[in-house]
Amino acid sequence: MIMKKSIITVVGKDTVGIIAKVCTYLAEQGINILDISQTIVQDYFNMMMIVDMSGSKKPFQEVISDLNAVGDEIGVVIKCQLEDIFNQMHRI
Repeated sequence: MIMKKSIITVVGKDTVGIIAKVCTYLAEQGINILDISQTIVQDYFNMMMIVDMSGSKKPFQEVISDLNAVGDEIGVVIKCQLEDIFNQMHRI
């Protein structure tokens, strides 16, 4: 199976359970977290994840929609982009 990498970013006011909520959703969908980095700067939470979407139970657009709903529920903004598109957008 070919790995389909995506970049997920989570930004917002720091509250309890942000990582748990996002990671639980990903696990339920069969999406594997390959790398994760998170920081908190003056009460603002910032997390970036690289995930493998190849085992996802849902199509990519549906995962994006679900993550937006999870973000709304916990008060953060969650963005998900395919790695190829992310790299193209951030090329110098």
